[in-house]
Amino acid sequence: MSTADRKQIILAAYVGGVNEHTLWEHPDAGSQIDVSTFEQVARTAERGLFDYFFLAEGLTLRERDGEVFDHDIAGRPDTLSVLAALAAVTEHIGLVGTLNATFHEPYELARQLATLDHLSGGRAGWNVVTSFDEFTGGNFRRGGFLPRSQRYERAAEFLELARELWDSWGEDAIAADPSTGRFLTDPRAGAFAYTGPQFDVSGRFTVPRSPQGHPVIVQAGVSPQGRDFAAANSDLIFSPYSRLPEAREYYVDVKRRAAGFGRDPEHLKIIPSIGYVLGGTEEEARANARDIQDRILTEKTIRVRFEQVWNRDLSAYDVDGPLPDLEPDEAAPPFIQGRAFHLQDRAQAVREWRELASADGWSLRDLAAEVFARPQLVGTPEQVADQLDDFVQQDGADGVVLGGHVTPHGIDDFVDQVVPLLQARGSLRTEYTGATLRENLGLPVPERAAAPAAAAR
Repeated sequence: MSTADRKQIILAAYVGGVNEHTLWEHPDAGSQIDVSTFEQVARTAERGLFDYFFLAEGLTLRERDGEVFDHDIAGRPDTLSVLAALAAVTEHIGLVGTLNATFHEPYELARQLATLDHLSGGRAGWNVVTSFDEFTGGNFRRGGFLPRSQRYERAAEFLELARELWDSWGEDAIAADPSTGRFLTDPRAGAFAYTGPQFDVSGRFTVPRSPQGHPVIVQAGVSPQGRDFAAANSDLIFSPYSRLPEAREYYVDVKRRAAGFGRDPEHLKIIPSIGYVLGGTEEEARANARDIQDRILTEKTIRVRFEQVWNRDLSAYDVDGPLPDLEPDEAAPPFIQGRAFHLQDRAQAVREWRELASADGWSLRDLAAEVFARPQLVGTPEQVADQLDDFVQQDGADGVVLGGHVTPHGIDDFVDQVVPLLQARGSLRTEYTGATLRENLGLPVPERAAAPAAAAR
């Protein structure tokens, strides 16, 4: 493949902490909430010419059997505040935050995101998520909990209204009076009125249109409804798949759905999360990967992950012993609260796991390594560069979100050792050529007053 034909790899970096991919107890681990941590990761990623820095959102302290447990990050700063701080210490890298469309109000959030977009010079992005449990919604007025079907309905209308607000300042809303040099504002600037099933609002939006028109919209869609919502509304999708051929199948499916909504599939980027482990030799890298997996899958981690599936206290079971002989408790309140749960059928999952364990003689620990281990790029820097480049060039994705195992220096060796190899083969930029996140991602500026995107089917 010639350099001209190679896809440019999208790279994103994040600070871990919500789940167990980060080695919190490692001697080199730093704070998960200190501003210096976020600054270190963002600046390192910018040095590596990454497209954006990403923050997840934690809206509640998690609980196990009704009590807050130490299996989680100790505190979770507000996403927008952190990204605003990073806008002042970075110049090029995008700043993408996860913000919940179930709990926020459109005017408030659209204004905050537009402000971040101006503060950063057009580098803001919004990962649109919906609520997944009543427990988290208890922190918000009116509870904030919606049935699954209504979450997407609210999210689609929320995004439609946000776009109307971002477009409420016309092209000539601010103009200079040539006789005085003073700026004049169109008296219609910011005026809006919206009535729909979820929202009935009117007034004036206070923030002019940003340098990139709208913040970049990110979403994760797995179910048919979620895929449709993402394909209709997103600029970038978090894919759950990082192995071919399932990743390629998802890639083709979502791009096809985007075309069905009248969109150019090239204007929808797909990017999964993946880890990486380097070594001086392949054998050393694999040994390092095994050590990291053993550190991540502690007894506590294994029990908590399986307790969420069984929905029971499994503290009496040895993780090096057989699987529990109990059936999942489908009727009980969630034993683990505040953690996303994606399995549709607990009982079916347990049946399949028992078959695997019985066939291979697996313990709970063995099964955890099989079903909970995070996909990783493992090898020498050259091998990891090959693996990542091949994955993207074969349309497994358009790029990856990278998280290091040790915060805040987890991506340092990737930037120092792998990035130059990707640049040498023409798969990664050697300098930022765009001024905004959209430009660096190869995305167009949204047209003003465009027809609202299709809602989820």
